[in-house]
Amino acid sequence: MGHIRDILRTKGSQVHSIGTTAAVLEAVHYMNQHRIGAVVITEEDRVAGIFTERDVLRSVVEDPRRPAEIPVVEVMTRNVICCTPELPLDEASRIMKDRRIRHLPVCETDGRLLGLVSIGDINAYHASDQEATIHFLHDYLYGHV
Repeated sequence: MGHIRDILRTKGSQVHSIGTTAAVLEAVHYMNQHRIGAVVITEEDRVAGIFTERDVLRSVVEDPRRPAEIPVVEVMTRNVICCTPELPLDEASRIMKDRRIRHLPVCETDGRLLGLVSIGDINAYHASDQEATIHFLHDYLYGHV
């Protein structure tokens, strides 16, 4: 079974992040520009929080202020669950399912941000792995065509 490091090896370690001084509107524009569902909020290269599509709904609908006036630090998810690159993918999937989250920042033990893995990344890894297994078994049973 694979590990988080296997996804990062393929995906790369680019993490979309913004600082704690950004406004909600700035974060939403950034997410739209990069076509992503979450942005990591960093402070001195460490994870301070994560701002997701759910946070957008909560901050825009429930707050009477305009999104340009709301600091992202006020509405971001603060208690971010992070993992290390050594975490097995099955464990990462279980954490995401149990905690009802779709993004998992990957950090060194010192807290330095290394990457971000989404549930879509894990599903794509599993699909690719299963496809390779099926191809291998087909070649084994029927010979290489």
